[in-house]
Amino acid sequence: MTDESIIGIDLFAGAGGMSLGARMAGIDVRLAVEKNPHAAATYAHNHPETKVVVDDVANVSDIGVEKRGRISVLFGGPPCQGFSTSNQRTRGSANRANWLFTEFLRIVSAWRPDWVVFENVRGIVETEGGLFRDRILGELERLGYDTVNGVLCAANFGVPQLRSRFFVLGTLRDVQIELPKPSVRRAVNVQQAIGDLPELPNGANVDYLPYPTGRPSIYAKMMRGRRSGCRNHLVTDNAPQVVKRYCHIPPGGNWESIPARLMKNYADRTRCHTGIYRRLRQDEPSCVIGNFRKNMLVHPTQHRGLSVREAARLQSFPDWYEFLGSIGFQQQQVGDAVPPLLAKEVFAQIVRTYGREAGKAASTWNARR
Repeated sequence: MTDESIIGIDLFAGAGGMSLGARMAGIDVRLAVEKNPHAAATYAHNHPETKVVVDDVANVSDIGVEKRGRISVLFGGPPCQGFSTSNQRTRGSANRANWLFTEFLRIVSAWRPDWVVFENVRGIVETEGGLFRDRILGELERLGYDTVNGVLCAANFGVPQLRSRFFVLGTLRDVQIELPKPSVRRAVNVQQAIGDLPELPNGANVDYLPYPTGRPSIYAKMMRGRRSGCRNHLVTDNAPQVVKRYCHIPPGGNWESIPARLMKNYADRTRCHTGIYRRLRQDEPSCVIGNFRKNMLVHPTQHRGLSVREAARLQSFPDWYEFLGSIGFQQQQVGDAVPPLLAKEVFAQIVRTYGREAGKAASTWNARR
């Protein structure tokens, strides 16, 4: 990074999706805080230039990053399961986990960055009538920040996934700010995203595989870079009765296509969420890549679950980005991440404010990859 680049701090960093987007936009990410040791290990492996603090944000009192006259940005997305529309039991204000955003605001108050980027699930807008959203915006305003906020769909920014996220962009600077406008006319579909990857059996456990011969899409070429193969080709080893269920699900279908005789272990199969046993369609962007192992997301043409690498592709992680830990930890890291290409567009709004020199920092970092 050059001396003209903007310095950043990532709170609730996870495996590093937001930091990757920030770096692609030209942000010099100096510090990341993540309490999950497996996600933190993945972060450190892929971001060796960044200091990683493996701890709860609530325990961080001195972030120890000097601005030295540089433009600064603090960003992050507190754990969002409590705001998810699929998690009705813990969506209210009584859930202590739903108040972790106050730790984010505490660091904002202490460090006083020039810019703030806050991210969360779309459900935060609806939970408790918008209580949490209004509290966040009100506190940032009290601290002197002008803000804009809204819900962005990842598919509108080159991510092959219909994932909507809530963003707040705030600044202390006297400049006009706005969230990014869609950057693509046509969404990337599942076939374009993962169609070039190797065929895999149920329970595949060979981590590194070369790319098959063929003509990858423009998106796949971007994900591959200059590599001849990649890692994380791991698939959950489903029981034979689960694989039998897969065989009955058409593209775009879900558990409703599975014969009742194969679902007898469910007390009431009609109460299954619509996202359970969903087979992806090749000609559309993916549905949300959340807990794709638990939800039994099905490959569009093969009778198995998604591999870690396929899910990472659908999240827009390039193939050089490697996930560490056991398969379960890798799956969680990918599912919890902010799509890097979506994050990149949000940070690019900040970088464009400072013109050519900040843009050079982005070009320099991207060229190294």
